[in-house]
Amino acid sequence: MKNGKRFWRVFIVVVAAAVFLGPIALTGSAFATEGGGGAYPNGAEDFMMGALPPPGTYFKNYLTYYTASKLNDNNGNDLVVNFDLKVAADVLRFIHVTNYKILGANWAVHTLIPLVYQDVKLGSNKDNRSGLGDIIVDPIILGWHSKNFHVTAGIDIYIPSGSYDKEHLANIGRNYWTFEPILGVTYLSDKGFELSTKLMYDVNMENDDTKYKSGQEFHADYNIGYHISRELAVGLGGYYYYQITEDELNGTKVGFTGFEGRVFSIGPVVQYGYKNMSFTLKWQPEFEVRNKPEGDKFWFNFVYAF
Repeated sequence: MKNGKRFWRVFIVVVAAAVFLGPIALTGSAFATEGGGGAYPNGAEDFMMGALPPPGTYFKNYLTYYTASKLNDNNGNDLVVNFDLKVAADVLRFIHVTNYKILGANWAVHTLIPLVYQDVKLGSNKDNRSGLGDIIVDPIILGWHSKNFHVTAGIDIYIPSGSYDKEHLANIGRNYWTFEPILGVTYLSDKGFELSTKLMYDVNMENDDTKYKSGQEFHADYNIGYHISRELAVGLGGYYYYQITEDELNGTKVGFTGFEGRVFSIGPVVQYGYKNMSFTLKWQPEFEVRNKPEGDKFWFNFVYAF
């Protein structure tokens, strides 16, 4: 009974991290994991997810807005009356692809710096925060290429650099480390048809302030697209998220089922390229949501090759 009360306290305090990092990431995360979802901002990637660019330096900016007015339980029913969540994030990603090869693959490094604003209303409680989120680094990204297939692998590391207070309803940081192996795969036909996915598996460490350890999570971004020309591409894309293992509080499973969350999203994507830049717009409504907020996510992504 004591653990049950403690869980609800933890849940209410951190629910605002439901989508981003608490990023962008969360990134992502009502029940599932502490705050309700993962560190990664699901749906961030789209075209050519498995293709590492040629050696050089690149900048990618992810501008995203998420809004939700439902907080679903394990049956997909609205759990809370008067719930409203808004998250805006601008994530700066710096990528450097070296001239070196490892196991026949190009070697790259990257870092992501999220700037996040959260506004949450839960019943009669309100809170909002803004600031630096949890920084992401990956020192070893490997990319393999063939005529029609591209594969990229790495391990992203989420550093608990964002501000966090267990007494706050909204938090910019998650206050724990996450290690995320990644596998990106792209098939691009000679006629411009594309299938891409980015597969991820999150291993979360314990939050020292709350003694809450979020479960491990599988999630994937995907895109089905067509390249009309070198400049213009259109498609349908989104994400799938499923929590694999149960949450724990002080080493004990939370609730009867562990409150595993899941969500599926699909929506339109369009991309336009101009010289050494590209611009992407997408809308990702969520479906089949369990133990998480249910809402809509909007993106405007920009890439610049130096």
